[in-house]
Amino acid sequence: MQSENNKIQIYVTGGTFDKDYNYITGQLYFKDTHLHQMFVRGRSTLDVDIKTLMMLDSLEIQDADREIIIYSCKNSPYDKVVITHGTDTIVKTAEAIAKHNIPKTIVLTGAMIPYAFGTSSDGFFNLGAALAFAQTLPHGVYVAMNGRYYHWDKVRKNTQTGYFEQV
Repeated sequence: MQSENNKIQIYVTGGTFDKDYNYITGQLYFKDTHLHQMFVRGRSTLDVDIKTLMMLDSLEIQDADREIIIYSCKNSPYDKVVITHGTDTIVKTAEAIAKHNIPKTIVLTGAMIPYAFGTSSDGFFNLGAALAFAQTLPHGVYVAMNGRYYHWDKVRKNTQTGYFEQV
């Protein structure tokens, strides 16, 4: 097991990452985070502390919710933080966190396709990349998607292609 200094705080906020599919109605909904089973499936040996802060679509996240995320980042005893978040407003939340100059490495990640959809989901890959970036990048706020990381103020979601890109 790694030392406490290497432990990674993971905050769950919802987003497509954790949505489930109702086969009767065809609707996406939240039940519980998939992170625990993802760590088991990925045979991870990382020392992590997973806490669910909220289960919201990112379009529903308000400033008060962002304050909860910021408060949680500031008060985590660990200096490496990964946040699962919906992709529509992930950059807005990253900006809100960055304004507080928290001396930690904070990486936000999400998915375009729910993990519950199996092998077609990018969530598993994005989570793995975010965890690697959290362990290797200097303090700052980043968005990790599609195998790349971006500084919070140099990224946008391209709604035409469905990919994140540097600006």
